[in-house]
Parts: sequence; C-alpha cells; structure tokens
Amino acid sequence: MNQQALSAFIWSVADLLRGDYKQSDYGKIILPFTVLRRLDCVLESTKAAVLAEYEDKQKIGLNADPFLLRKARQSFYNTSPLDMKKLMGDQDHIKENLFSYIQGFSEAVRDIFERFEFYAQIDKLVKSGLLYQVTERFAHVDLHPDKISNSQMGLVFEELIRKFAEISNETAGEHFTPREVIRLMVNLLFIEDDSVLAKAGVVRTIYDPTAGTGGMLSVAGEYLEEHNPEARLTMFGQELNPESYAICKADMLIKGQNVANITFGNTFSDDGHPHLKFDYMLSNPPFGVEWKKVEKEVRKEHEQQGFNGRFGAGLPRVSDGSLLFLLHLISKMRPSNDGGSRFGIILNGSPLFTGGAGSGESEIRRYVLENDLVEAIIGLPTDMFYNTGISTYVWILSNRKPAHRKGTVQLIDASGFWQKMRKSLGSKRKELSDGHITEITRLFGHNIEASEGKKPISKIFKNSDFGYRTITVERPLRDENGKIILGGKGKLKGKPQPDSSLRDTENVPLSEDVETYFKHEVLPHVAAIVPDNSPHPATAPDIALPPASLQSSLHPCESPDAWIDHDKTKVGYEIPFNRHFYVFEPPRELAAIDADLKQCTDKILRMIAGLSA
Repeated sequence: MNQQALSAFIWSVADLLRGDYKQSDYGKIILPFTVLRRLDCVLESTKAAVLAEYEDKQKIGLNADPFLLRKARQSFYNTSPLDMKKLMGDQDHIKENLFSYIQGFSEAVRDIFERFEFYAQIDKLVKSGLLYQVTERFAHVDLHPDKISNSQMGLVFEELIRKFAEISNETAGEHFTPREVIRLMVNLLFIEDDSVLAKAGVVRTIYDPTAGTGGMLSVAGEYLEEHNPEARLTMFGQELNPESYAICKADMLIKGQNVANITFGNTFSDDGHPHLKFDYMLSNPPFGVEWKKVEKEVRKEHEQQGFNGRFGAGLPRVSDGSLLFLLHLISKMRPSNDGGSRFGIILNGSPLFTGGAGSGESEIRRYVLENDLVEAIIGLPTDMFYNTGISTYVWILSNRKPAHRKGTVQLIDASGFWQKMRKSLGSKRKELSDGHITEITRLFGHNIEASEGKKPISKIFKNSDFGYRTITVERPLRDENGKIILGGKGKLKGKPQPDSSLRDTENVPLSEDVETYFKHEVLPHVAAIVPDNSPHPATAPDIALPPASLQSSLHPCESPDAWIDHDKTKVGYEIPFNRHFYVFEPPRELAAIDADLKQCTDKILRMIAGLSA
C-alpha cells in the first residue's frame, strides 16, 4: 500500500483508543508505537548477530557499544532477546516484557521513548485494558525496510504527525509549520545553488534551531533527494518541547540520520551545537515569545563576549525574542571564504520596524543591512498558520550573495498569493498552491521587480534605503518677556539654552543631507512659531532678532528659533514593508456617491409606498 494508505491504516488504531483517550492524545500512543515497530523491523535481520556479540563482550567485560553498532549496521541496536512478535506470546506479562524490550535499546533510542513519556502511556493503556490489543495491532503492521524504504517511512511518519497536529490544532503552530510554507522556504534556499547541488556525491549540512517535529529538515531532505538522489544532506537541530523533540528525533532515526545531531534544550541558554557552522539553515521560531527565562544568560553573553558571541549586534526587548533567533542563525554561518551560508527564517511583522534609532531591534537591523546579509523578505498571506492569523514574513539571509544582489534587498509582497482551504485548521484558512510557490520562487530566483496591474509585487532597494538619522531639534528657552535665555557656563555658555518642553525629533533618510533637510523641512515650520507663554511678535519684536554675538555662534543652517543637537543624532534602520506596496486609490466622485444614495432612498420609498398600499 502507498504511504497515505499505510498511515491511514496505522491511524486506525485510534478506533481502539476512542472513549478512553481524548482525540488530541491519540498521537501520544500511535507515534511512539510506530517508531517502536519500525525499529523492531529494521533490527530483525541482524538481531541474532547482535545478541551473540553482546554475550561475547559481556563475558570479557568490554564496552560492547561500538561492536553492537557495527553488527546492527545501524546507528542503534537492541540487546533484549524479545521482539514485538514474541511479546504477543505472553499476554499476562505484556507490560513487564514491553518495558524490558524498550530498555534493551541503545541510549539514543531510549531517550526518544522517555521524551514521549511512553512508560506513563503504557501504564495508562494497562489501566484501560488496551495494552495487549494495541501492541498486537502494531505487531501485525509490516514496516520492514525491504518493503518500505527510509524515505517512504519518513513520509508515513510525517503524515501521522500531520494528523496528530490537525486534531490538536490549538497548539499545533508551536511545533508544526504548514508543509507548503516549508516547501517555499526550501525552494528559496536552494534555487541559486541548483547547479552545485546537482553534482554527484555532494554533501551539505542543514540546521534548524527550533526543529519542532522536524518538518523543515524533512522537506529540505526530500527536495535534495528529488533533485539529486546521490546528494547527502546531513541534518542538525535543537528543540525545547520534549514531545516535539521525541517526534523529530524519531523521524530522523527512521530516515537513517544520525540522531545525535538532534539535541534537546533551550537554544539561547544551552546551544546544542556551540562550535558548528552550517551550509543551510531554516527556522520558524515562536512569534512574540518573551525570553525572560534566559535573560541572565543572554545578557551575560552580550556584555562579556560582544561580537565574539552570538548577540553582539544588540538585544531586542524582553517581550519578543524573534530577533535573537536571527542573530543565533547568523552566528552559525560558515565564513564566506569557506563557502558561506544561506538561511530562511519566518518572523512576524514586529522585527521589521519595532524600536527607534539606537534600540536593540534597530541595531540588529542595522547590523544585517550594513553587512549586506539580507537577500530578500517575502510577505506571506494572513491566516497561513495553525495558531495565528497575523501577517508573517520569510527573511532570506546569506553571506555569499551573488554579484547581482550585492548591496540590495528584494521585497516580495506575496500576501495575495493564496487559495482558500476546503477545511480550516485552527487559524489556518489559506494555503499556497504549487503555482504560487513556483511564481514566488521565480521572482526571487531572477531577482526582478514585478507588478500585477497597478499593484507592485516585487521591488528591489538599496540597503541604505532603509536607514535614517534621528536628529534632535532644539528650541530656545525664553523668559517671561519672550527673550532667549543664554547659558552661563559649560558647553552652553553664551548659547541659547534648550527648552525641553519644545524638543522634537525628525527622521532623516540616510540618502538625504541632514543640513539641507533641516533647512527645507524644519526651519520654515518653526521660525514663525512663538511659544504659548511668549508675547505676540507685534508687541515683542526683539525676540526674533537676538544679539549679533548669539547669531554668530550658530551653525550656518541654524537659526535662533531652532537648531540640531548633533550629539544626540542616532542612526536607525526600519523596513516599512507595507508602505512600499501601498497603492493609493482615490475615493469615488461625490456625484457617483450621491447617485447611489438616491437610488437606495428611492428603493426604500417605493417599498414603504408598497406597504402602505
């Protein structure tokens, strides 16, 4: 049977669980039992040799682990004389024997079942009187590798994960990214490297610091296998949620990956791959989640290590750690002279513009733009994810930009690229079609500007277009007669004292000269303004013309009415994505609106007349 039919057959075990388990808990039984049965089948052909080797090494007191791995010809083994078919021969001791069988696995596999909290689930099945029936059902499912390859088994397992995510969709978005979104990201990641990835025997690494159930890593592996079966993609990841970690690790094990590359823990406070660099990276970190729990460790690394650590560019506000994941991924990039890296990360709208000049967020944007790391940002439709309907964006970053991309950023507005789903899943009501993915990939791959009618879809900007200077405009402090008060000491001696109540700021694009901007955009508006507590110019002409000594102390482009405090000038960066794609639509003519209103009122009057008749 094909993958979907097989996954449906396995999921039919849910019929046994109905009534004793909530729907959202079905996966807690079905997923670990599927893993157990697959491993049972994979080890079947070498089991006798492994048991004999284990007995020999036990006798002479040697560490049997490397010998058993060699005999098993896998990255795991089992030293129990039991298997799932033998478990069926002793119904009265099924629980004890199942525990013993699981304990016989090598450490990496035991870790998977422990993170699944499988022992607790076995106890619950015993109390429900279902353990033997469920185990028997799985023992009769043929998952041998000669019938189902690693890649096929991976697809079966992913289908089970998807079913699990759908029926527990209130939290699915935390560990399950929609497959079509991952396909888009993988296409964008690999599109410029297709010629390199097509070479025989090519080996590349990919990393996901928020691996969830492993969906992004899996789709990337499928893409490469589809384009070049001889290529090898070595997968690395880290996950914080124990259940998601167990699913991801099991998925990697089923696909023949080295499960030691999937680590458990918090990426910020306990980096599972501290000294590794990767060719490609993907991530869908949680949106708007605070990082207060790890604030101490993150701030310590920022302050003590600076740019030698991960967070030298800056720290965002504690309420949203999205940009910390961005910095973490940048730290994992291979040096450009060693081949460089490219990565994709899904973020909400906040990292585009939150934080003024000098803030942590702005400094991080400044770092990635001034270092020419951002290749493109793609705006996705709303209602694309299971647990949120907000707008989301795919950022593509690379330290090996091709020549035609250097110094630029491509913005693609794909918010209109969607089709309605036949059935909503949580907050997810829209999906990308194959055609949408192809078109977005084409726009990115060719690095072109494009429009749909009057509405732009793809635009290309210089990195500096997103930068600005925040200048502080000071106004003079005046006495009750409206005369400017001069400073008596320090830097302000002989100069106008600033009035903090009139202080203002202006954002000047980096492409514009500050003095020219000040002269044309600020001075014309402040020269005629008199503070509320000042006499009217007609009765106090002396306030407009201070002494010649005061005028001579001013900058050529400043006036007694306003000046720039250059010591307070800060450089900031923001990416006002929606503003660049906004198309103004003028309101309809009043005559047309009046005609519509008259038509409506006439219709109402006719209806009233009909009722009265």
